[in-house]
Amino acid sequence: MTEQNAFDWQGHRGCRGLLPENSIPAFLKALVYPIKTLELDVAVSKDGKIIVSHDPYFSHHICKKPDGTPVTEAEEKDHKIYELTYEEIKVYDCGSRGNERFPDQQAVVVSKPSLQDMVEAINVYCDHNKREKPFYNIEVKSRPEWYDSIVPQPAEFVKLLLAELVDLGIKENSCIQSFDPAVMLELNTQAPDVTNAFLVENLEGFEANMAKLDFVPDIYSPYFKFIDEALVQAVHAKNMKLIPWTVNEIEDMNKLMELKVDGIITDYPDRIEKAVENARIRKMQQ
Repeated sequence: MTEQNAFDWQGHRGCRGLLPENSIPAFLKALVYPIKTLELDVAVSKDGKIIVSHDPYFSHHICKKPDGTPVTEAEEKDHKIYELTYEEIKVYDCGSRGNERFPDQQAVVVSKPSLQDMVEAINVYCDHNKREKPFYNIEVKSRPEWYDSIVPQPAEFVKLLLAELVDLGIKENSCIQSFDPAVMLELNTQAPDVTNAFLVENLEGFEANMAKLDFVPDIYSPYFKFIDEALVQAVHAKNMKLIPWTVNEIEDMNKLMELKVDGIITDYPDRIEKAVENARIRKMQQ
C-alpha cells in the first residue's frame, strides 16, 4: 500500500463534482479536503494571459454568453479564448447552468479565471487558514489541428506558461501535463527540470505511447480503466509515477490504491477520507 503521506490526491478541475469546474470557488473548496495537488487546464487569451479552462473555447454544456443566453453547440468554437482578452472572457458565465453530468454540482455564477488570479486567491486562502499550499498539475490543452487557430504553437504555449509559473513563484510546485506529444517534447527541451506528466486516453499500449517521446516523463497518467498490475510494474520499472484520471467511485479508488498507483485524480475530494479509511481497514484485515 502506498503510504498516504506520499500519496498524491488531486482535485480534478478543483472539485468538479461539487462546484463549477476550473473555477476559483471549486479550487478553494477542494482545499477543505486532504488534497495535495490541484489539477487544472489552461488556454491562452488574445492578450497572452494564461486562462484556466478545460476547453480553449466556451463550452455549450456549461457556459452563457455575455448577453446571458446559453452558448449553443453550433457556435461554441466561435467563442475562442484565443480571440478574446481577459476582460472579455470575464463577462462569460460558466457556472450558473450547472452540469448535467454532475447533478450534485452546486450552480454558481463564475467566470474563467486567469492562472494569476487563481493562484493569488489560493495563496490568500492558505495563509488565512494556515493551510499548506497545494501543488499544481497544469494541463496544456493542445492538439495539432488547433495550432495557431485555437491555441499557440507548442513552443510558444510552453514558453508563456513557464514564464507565468516563474512570475507566480510556483514553478517548483507545479507539474505540466499534456496529451500532446509535441507539448511534452517542447517542455522537456525548454525546462527539463519541471515535473511533467504524459496524459493518455488511447488503447495503443504503454510501449507505443512511450515511443512518441524521446525522453522518460516523470509521470504516466492514463485513464484509470487502463490500469492493471502489469502497467503499474512497467511504469515503475522506468522510475515514473503512475497517476490515473478521473477516479470518482470509492471502490475504484481502493482497487487502484491496492495496485500501488502513486496518486489519484478525482472530481470528488469529499470521498477521499472514506477511501483512505477503507484502505486502512483492508490493510488491517490482511
